[in-house]
Amino acid sequence: MNWLPRPADGQAHVAPSLLSADFSDLKSDVDDMTGAGADLLHLDVMDGHFVPNITFGPFICQAIRRISRLPLDAHLMITNPGQYLESFARAGVDGLTVHVEASGDMGETLDAIGALGVKRGISLKPGTPVEDILPWLDRLDLVLVMSVEPGFGGQKFDPGAVEKIAELDRRRHDEGRGFLISVDGGINEQTGALCREVGADILVSGSWLFGAEDRATRIALLRG
Repeated sequence: MNWLPRPADGQAHVAPSLLSADFSDLKSDVDDMTGAGADLLHLDVMDGHFVPNITFGPFICQAIRRISRLPLDAHLMITNPGQYLESFARAGVDGLTVHVEASGDMGETLDAIGALGVKRGISLKPGTPVEDILPWLDRLDLVLVMSVEPGFGGQKFDPGAVEKIAELDRRRHDEGRGFLISVDGGINEQTGALCREVGADILVSGSWLFGAEDRATRIALLRG
C-alpha cells in the first residue's frame, strides 16, 4: 500500500482532484501531474444521490491504478458506502474516505475499511461540526475537511474550513493522534496557504491545478 507521512512543518502534500482532469486523455493528465510533482491523486466518487452529480466507480479507479503508482485516495460521496468498500479496495485504492453524514454505522464502516487493508478516512461537509467525528478519531488515518459543498468542482472556498482544520490539529496534538488532515474545495495559492498555516497536511485542488499551463509551479506553490 502506498501512503504518505506527515509533511514537514509549514508544508503540505498536493493531491490533484481527477474530477477536473480531461477524461478523454486521462493518462496524459495523470502522467503530467505526476511529472509536475503531485504526491497523491484524489478520486471523487459520486452516486447522484448523496450529492447531485454522478462521476465514476471502481472500474475507473482500477484503470487509474494501472496508469499511476501514486497513492490513490477515493473520496466516496455516496449514500451507502459500506456496500461498496470491497469493490473499491479490489480496484487498488490506498485510502477510502467516507462521509460522516452517509448512511450506516460509521464505526462498522471504518472497521471494514481497515480489515480490507486500506487507510481509513472520514469527510465532513461545510455545515457539519467537528464534534460529529470525534467518536472515531482514534481509528482514523485521514480527516477530509470539505471547504465547498461536495458535488461539483470550481466552487468558492468556505473560510469556515480554516477553524475546523485548526481544531483538528489541536486535538491530534493534545491526544497524540496520527491522522492526516486534508482539505478539498476552492484550493489555490492563497487558500492553500491559509490551510497549511493551521495544520493541513494535504491540499486537494482540481480546476486551479488542471487549468494551469505550468502545473509544476502551482504544485510547488501549494506545497509551501
